[in-house]
Amino acid sequence: MAWVYLLVAAAFEIQWAVTMKYTEGFSRLWPSLACVTGMAVSVFFLALAQRTLPVGTSYAIWTGLGAVGTALCGMLLFGESREVARLVCIGLIVAGVLGLKLVTPAAS
Repeated sequence: MAWVYLLVAAAFEIQWAVTMKYTEGFSRLWPSLACVTGMAVSVFFLALAQRTLPVGTSYAIWTGLGAVGTALCGMLLFGESREVARLVCIGLIVAGVLGLKLVTPAAS
């Protein structure tokens, strides 16, 4: 279950990061509430994952997946750069996340 919790945490990491764009500096109520709620849910599920996963591994995967997902959402939703170099760097983050998953023992 720890890996599922970590994926849920990463999904909410992406949600709050993207939602923050719509808050306009936290001056809009509903996007701001969605952002802060996403932050809280993300950290909650990260904490659940860390009951059994190593803190370094879970945090690195959480931030890595959050960064990759947010970058891809930025490209899709906001027309951000899709330069090859940027995509290669995102691929390196994915490779690091997969590497950490492969070398981390299964949660008990």
